[in-house]
Amino acid sequence: MAIPGNLLSQTTESIDPNTSGWTPKLNCVIIKGTGGRNGDGCLAVRSVAAGEMQARTVSSYPVVAGTVYETFADTAGVVGERIGIRWLAHGGLEVGITWSTTTTGSSSSWHRVSVAGVAPPIAIQAQVLLSSTEVGVNVAHYWENVYLGLPITTQGNLLPFNTESTEVDASGWAPVVNASISRQVPVMSWAVDNYLAGGHTLAMTAVAAGNASILAVDRPTVTPGEEYLAYAYLQPPTIASTAWIELRFYDTNDNQVGAQRSTLAPPTPATGMYRQRASMVAPANAATCSVAAGLDSASAGQVLRLETSVVIVAPKLQAGSLLSYADSSFEQGVGGWTATSGVATLARTTPWGASFFSGSYALAVTSSTATASTIRSSMVGGIVEGENFRAQPIVHAAAGAWSTVGVRMRWYDAVGADLGTSTATNYGIPGSSWYALASDAVAPAGATQAAVELVATASATSSVLHVNQVVLWQVLPQTAVTADSDAGYVTLTLRELPLDYQVSVHRVAEDGSRTLVRGPDGLIDQQLIASDLMVIEDHEAPMGVQVYYTITIYDPAGVLASTRSSSAITLTLADSDECWLKDPGNPQRNLRVMMQRAPDWQRPIEQATFVVRGRRNKVVLSGRRQGLEGDLAIWTRSDEERDGLHLLLDSGNTLLWQTMPGMGVDDLYVNVAQATESRIGPLAQEKWRAWTLPMVETDMPVTTGVNGSGGRTWQDILTEFTTWQDILDTFATWEDVLLNRRKG
Repeated sequence: MAIPGNLLSQTTESIDPNTSGWTPKLNCVIIKGTGGRNGDGCLAVRSVAAGEMQARTVSSYPVVAGTVYETFADTAGVVGERIGIRWLAHGGLEVGITWSTTTTGSSSSWHRVSVAGVAPPIAIQAQVLLSSTEVGVNVAHYWENVYLGLPITTQGNLLPFNTESTEVDASGWAPVVNASISRQVPVMSWAVDNYLAGGHTLAMTAVAAGNASILAVDRPTVTPGEEYLAYAYLQPPTIASTAWIELRFYDTNDNQVGAQRSTLAPPTPATGMYRQRASMVAPANAATCSVAAGLDSASAGQVLRLETSVVIVAPKLQAGSLLSYADSSFEQGVGGWTATSGVATLARTTPWGASFFSGSYALAVTSSTATASTIRSSMVGGIVEGENFRAQPIVHAAAGAWSTVGVRMRWYDAVGADLGTSTATNYGIPGSSWYALASDAVAPAGATQAAVELVATASATSSVLHVNQVVLWQVLPQTAVTADSDAGYVTLTLRELPLDYQVSVHRVAEDGSRTLVRGPDGLIDQQLIASDLMVIEDHEAPMGVQVYYTITIYDPAGVLASTRSSSAITLTLADSDECWLKDPGNPQRNLRVMMQRAPDWQRPIEQATFVVRGRRNKVVLSGRRQGLEGDLAIWTRSDEERDGLHLLLDSGNTLLWQTMPGMGVDDLYVNVAQATESRIGPLAQEKWRAWTLPMVETDMPVTTGVNGSGGRTWQDILTEFTTWQDILDTFATWEDVLLNRRKG
């Protein structure tokens, strides 16, 4: 699978099907190896003599001076290794190399190395360098899954790339107490498609025995009342000490006004990286935030490593859920949950990763006797009387036995007065699997707040029930469609999708024809479901024709699991003399224009004509008759329309031409040849233009995805750029800002 944004070709990235993207630079020969993860191929670099050997990319890739670039690779060998970016000026002159720190050890298993650096002032190109220092002749070191490009960051992270990754240096962090800071590259294995982790880690070393801590120097702004989530991978020392991460809030004078600590409960012995999370609602006087990490009761010289440090707006584990992240996830403790009756006690599961449905922990409900206990979440707002709401925990029996678990909602008015509970939905718990237990109820008159209650009945002593991913949300239609005729597209909203399943989405026309709908990764045909909510903008829906959508869901093995369909909907064009010209991959460029004259169509055909001596008629050999060709004449009626049409045509992409029914032509995918723009009169101030667009019918693009932000937000811009001038210097258009497509 190609790494998004990679400047390297897929052959150079994956070493499949050959090694043509690489060449020896120092003391080595290269051959194609096998056993890779990004495709079977890998690059085997063999030493000619003992000592350092280097391989580099054959090609040099364009870079912009002053811009940060990142490179990483997966590697395996018998010695430590490093990766570098070789900066080149005009004529291929080397002007510097940015090297990673050499790994602290070696491994014959795949592990990650990476580095990032700023392109020097005169650099115009870059190459990737791979280096290891072998102790003998004909020793192989293996490489694959190589990336070079702009830094890959966690979308929405309030912290900048270098603070998140420390791939440039450790300047994003500062000691707080009893700590020194450095960077290290431990030998760590990561998923082949985890492009955020690996390479440099931030290493905090306790200077002396006692507590030690560090703090990110950045102070990104926050919104009071918004819930935020901080997380990082922590690698604690193997000798006993307590590792933690903490989300901190500050007022406008940089005084700390709130903090939430989350303590890591690692397995024994703790040798890996463990993602630890801390969440909190920003206090009323909060202006900024930061993240801290540390060790309590550390020994002198103990090291805590951090990887992928992030602060984001806390996500919802179910779209629209009213519960806080802390009450839903139990990553830092029991949240606001309490036992309101019975003998049950509440605690967070331990150790890290021992029991969870999402995240790394769950809520452990322990009953010492075979009796019923009631546990309750914090009270939350957002309830609307008369509307239907659903509470849903995910539970499993961890020990003993549980006869039933009842799920209900407790309602409150605006001042917190108790309005009673909904009728509980009771479930038997037959085994130790995870079960989703849903309960629906209509909010009573006066209700504005609610809490989730679980009534768990143990049928044996010393029973333990684990609870995770508790959500409470207003039940909305699973499938909804809306038409925006002014913008020329249909919005399809799919809710309550099962994660890690696959989905296909078809548009069905009045004649029963079915067409796959386009998404960010191309046509949505058994694509992986990464979120329970999917919002699809169908910019290729026809005008004036009633359509509906069918949704087919497959389990992870590709077996049909369920189907659903939407209601029917119709897009319209108020003026039948208008038409749409659309770029399927870039709907932000779509343009509605006025037609001057429909094409007079031609259908070319390849023919060879032979005259046979003595015969009256020629012998004609024909190929298959081709699609439609003709000139579409349109007007643009303003400078904005004219600029928009230029933008639409500039790429040379396949376009979709759409008209209303009754115009004598179906919707067509076309390629436009040399376009002619003419004035319609002698006045220079006249804004109307007459255009002739030579069009050739073509097939519907299959692999083209909708080229959008993929989740890019203003927070990503705010994190990376200090001033508006920095943005103007980096991007040519607002579309380039959206797509992170930089000058150069």
